[in-house]
Amino acid sequence: MGEKKIEKIYVLWMSTGLGCDGCSISVTGATNPSIEDVLAGRLPGVPPVVLVHPVLAVEAGEDLIEYYRKAERGELDPFVLVLEGSVPDESIAEKQQGWWAAFGFDKQTYKPITTVEWLKRLAPKAAAVIAIGTCAAWGGIPAARNNPTNAMGLMDLLGKDFKSKLGLPIINVPGCPPQGDNFMKTVALLILAVLGLSPPPELDELGRPVFAYGETNRQGCPRAGFAEEGTYAQEFGAKECLLSLGCWGPVVKCNVNRVGWINGVGGVTNMGGPCIGCTMPGFPDAFSPFYTRQSEHMLSLRFGFLPGSIKKSARLNTMKTKTDKSPRWK
Repeated sequence: MGEKKIEKIYVLWMSTGLGCDGCSISVTGATNPSIEDVLAGRLPGVPPVVLVHPVLAVEAGEDLIEYYRKAERGELDPFVLVLEGSVPDESIAEKQQGWWAAFGFDKQTYKPITTVEWLKRLAPKAAAVIAIGTCAAWGGIPAARNNPTNAMGLMDLLGKDFKSKLGLPIINVPGCPPQGDNFMKTVALLILAVLGLSPPPELDELGRPVFAYGETNRQGCPRAGFAEEGTYAQEFGAKECLLSLGCWGPVVKCNVNRVGWINGVGGVTNMGGPCIGCTMPGFPDAFSPFYTRQSEHMLSLRFGFLPGSIKKSARLNTMKTKTDKSPRWK
């Protein structure tokens, strides 16, 4: 694929999963690279990217659907397929002769083409397949307790052994919503891989880009120093570690505290909010109720307070007797 001269790369976005379109909005805030840079071909060596997005596209109706039909016929090659929102179990709806999620219609039967059907048709022909957001990656909020649609993630539908034309598994960029740069950087790296200019992004065992999900929120948290010395916030608005207020940062794989939310600014604990685990497979059930201490927090607090207090006391003594004392002021 890398030897073929490629003048355009298409990104076919399906927003007809069970979701809220929040991932689309998040991506418009990306700055490194920005969506404008990628679409305009401003990245060195990268041809212009054509984004086909049901919300952002100029085309509507059958003119828009035609892009997806062309991809199915092999006339848009290469393309990257993106799913936003979770995947419903259409077998449940079929029992009532209905459907959960669909767009476009079949020209032979005049019946709606479900999101599940589009995914089965297009995914094997895509250079890469991305599940953006926690809903598409793991099922997310639609898959929480009392899940009437049996909502699931894209990997649950296509299988953990699925491989795209580029030989890649489903690439999960989770978050509710995900940090915009994480998605755009993943797309940019995939485009370079399609062109044969670089390897694809390194993925972990769950298909997440390691550059974004290889470490925990705590490892980039500006409040980690307070936790290390056993000092915890007693109320919202305080500057100390938020573990005492139900923060899940130590066990959540996410880089938002390091890269910020938009252009390096923001990020959950940077702005005073406890991490609620929105990038993780168990979200939201495994992290509920939010902003509340649970057994995992109590263990960390209990075993963090005493050694942290000892370290803090020893450091204060070192500062007082040695490091924070001018040799001229005796």
